[in-house]
Amino acid sequence: MLRMLDDRITLLRETNATLEAIAQALFKSWFVDFAPVRAKTEGRQPEGAIQGSMSAAEGRMPKAAMDATTAALFPDSFEESELGLVPKGWQVLPIGDAVDCVGGGTPDTRNEDFWQPGEFCWSSPKDLSSLGTPVLLSTERKLSLRGLAKVSSGLLPSGTLLMSSRAPIGYLAITQIPLAINQGYIAMPPGGRLPPLYLLFWCRENLDVIKGRANGSTFMEISKKAFRPIPVLAPASEVIEAFQSVIDPLFERLVANERQAQSLTQLRDTLLPRLISGQLRLPDTVKSETPYVD
Repeated sequence: MLRMLDDRITLLRETNATLEAIAQALFKSWFVDFAPVRAKTEGRQPEGAIQGSMSAAEGRMPKAAMDATTAALFPDSFEESELGLVPKGWQVLPIGDAVDCVGGGTPDTRNEDFWQPGEFCWSSPKDLSSLGTPVLLSTERKLSLRGLAKVSSGLLPSGTLLMSSRAPIGYLAITQIPLAINQGYIAMPPGGRLPPLYLLFWCRENLDVIKGRANGSTFMEISKKAFRPIPVLAPASEVIEAFQSVIDPLFERLVANERQAQSLTQLRDTLLPRLISGQLRLPDTVKSETPYVD
C-alpha cells in the first residue's frame, strides 16, 4: 500500500514537471524567441500551442499550425527598443509600472499576541525552499489579527506571485491562499497589466538580470527600489489573453495534482510509523488485495 502511495505521488510530481516545462517552453517561444512573429516576417504560418492538457501531461507536443485568429494577434515585423528588437507595437516599460511590487514584515516573535490565535497565513521564503512546483498551498506559521496589522502590505490575495528577494534570490510560487509575507519577498498581486503566470515565467527567464540588480555585504538582496525599474516587455493585451487561455488549464491541472500529492504524502507519513510500530495492522484480506489510490 505504501509503495502504491509513493508511486502515485511520484507520478503526480512528474506530470507537474512536464506541465511546467511545456508552459515555460510556450512562454519562451512567444515572448523570448518571438517565434510567431518571426514566422510571419518570413511568410510562414506560425505553429500552434499545445492542444489540450492531456497531451501536455503525456509529454506530446504537437506542432499544428496556429489558428488564424490567434496568428492575427501577432505583428509581422520588429522594432528597436531598449531590450533590442521586439515585436512592433509591444511596449517596454519598468516592471513597477506593469504590476504592484510589495514587501512585508515580521511582527515581534516574542509577543504571543501577534501569533496567537493563529488565523492568517504568514509566509517566509522558507515555505518556498522545499516546493517541487511553483504553488504555495499552506504556510508554516500564522498570525493573529493584531499580528496582521503589523504587516504593512496586509493580507495579499490568492493568485499573488511571490519571489524571494534574499538568501537566496529567486524562489518563486503563486499562492493559492490569502496570506501576509515577511520582508524576504517581493510580491506581485494579480490585477496589474501583466498577470502573475506571465510574470512567473518572465522572472525565470530573467533571473540573472534580477540578481544583477542585487547588492549586500552579508548576503545579496534585491530591494523593491532596485527591482521596479527593470524593463519588461508587455505584449498586446490580446496576446496575453491568448497565452492565458492556453496556460490557465495547465496550471489548474498542476495545482490539482499538487493538492493531491500533498494529501497523499500526509497520508503516507501518518500511516508509516503506525504500521512499523504495529499500532496499525492491515487485515489479511486487505494485504492480499492490491490497493487502489484515486
